[in-house]
Amino acid sequence: MKLALALCVFAVAPAQTPKLDGIWDAAVVNAGLSVPFRMQISSRPGKLSVALLDGDSKIESTSASFQDGRLNVKWDYYDATLEAALDNGVLRGEYGRRTRRGPVRMAFTARPFQPVVVPGKGVANFSGQWTLKAGENAGAIWSATFRQAGAEVTGTIQAVDGDFGALSGTVKGDTLTLSHFDAIRTTLLELRLKPDGSLEGVMNGSRAIRGARASEAAARGIPSPPDPSRYTNVKDPSEPLRFTAPDLDGKPVSASDFRGKVLVVSIMGSWCPNCHDEAPFFEELYRKYKSRGLRVAALAFEYTGEVERDREQVRAFNRRHGVTYPTLLAGTTNDGEVQRVLPQLANFGAFPTSLFVGRDGRVRNVHTGFSGPATGAAFTQLKAELEHLVVQLLDEK
Repeated sequence: MKLALALCVFAVAPAQTPKLDGIWDAAVVNAGLSVPFRMQISSRPGKLSVALLDGDSKIESTSASFQDGRLNVKWDYYDATLEAALDNGVLRGEYGRRTRRGPVRMAFTARPFQPVVVPGKGVANFSGQWTLKAGENAGAIWSATFRQAGAEVTGTIQAVDGDFGALSGTVKGDTLTLSHFDAIRTTLLELRLKPDGSLEGVMNGSRAIRGARASEAAARGIPSPPDPSRYTNVKDPSEPLRFTAPDLDGKPVSASDFRGKVLVVSIMGSWCPNCHDEAPFFEELYRKYKSRGLRVAALAFEYTGEVERDREQVRAFNRRHGVTYPTLLAGTTNDGEVQRVLPQLANFGAFPTSLFVGRDGRVRNVHTGFSGPATGAAFTQLKAELEHLVVQLLDEK
């Protein structure tokens, strides 16, 4: 007797890649504080990208992959990585990057964005212009702009070295909580509107903050923020600027090489968020006025002092922004390094700081910090003022 063998064929469906595309509510934990932010994951055939959302700007990854339930992301221009596993729709893992003090890692979580309507009834009004003082004694004096719609608040804080990026959060009763993460800085700000109209609060869990509306700050004993065009200067304006540093190919470049040209010198670092805001503007100026004699040179001060590593970080920075003007590897971020390279500066205290040099080699203006896109009208105004200054120097006989 012959046995009939029945062949049972089972159709096995290919494994489905979980849907990652969209906005995610994320958070990193720094010094015990959970700092919320939003990120976007986008995919198209053969390419995955992850972007941290910074207001209307995006901090785009340079590479990203999702395999075997794990997300791996890199931002090469910040020497930063994100590694996370997807478990029941939640991403959990670590964010890490190289810092001045060495590698740091922060716990990371993210969930798909779910719109939540926060009642705006009965909440305090934080909208408008404010002056904030951080710390006691002299402290740091900042300007802040908040925009409020119901309980939702967005805005930024401007320090002398630049803005904090796009802050966002909500008001509950008389208390405003704002946060920001841009791959470098974590900011968690809690402010309470007191019955007398002043502010009190804390930044990042420990730094005391007090403030007042800008129109009332002086009367409440809070001075005006420092003027970024007067914060740093040169000791002797009659002397030509001097510096020498190697370019990314190791060739020494000196300030005297630009004599007869109008020169903008950017004191920057690839690790500096406000430097990333500044570079596209200087590249735009350079292309626009190069034929009239404008030159731009960036003096990069990097974390490690390892020449090859720092050189690659600067190259990654330049790739991101399409920088074509020369970048010099000037030194490290160790205390005193900027003064070693640029001993003519007085009261240097911020990255970025930009020097505007006439055709005779003398420094005509020093601007500390940079107001980026998050500052809105201040960003537009600063670009117009600096371009006007460049044109004035180009028009000099």
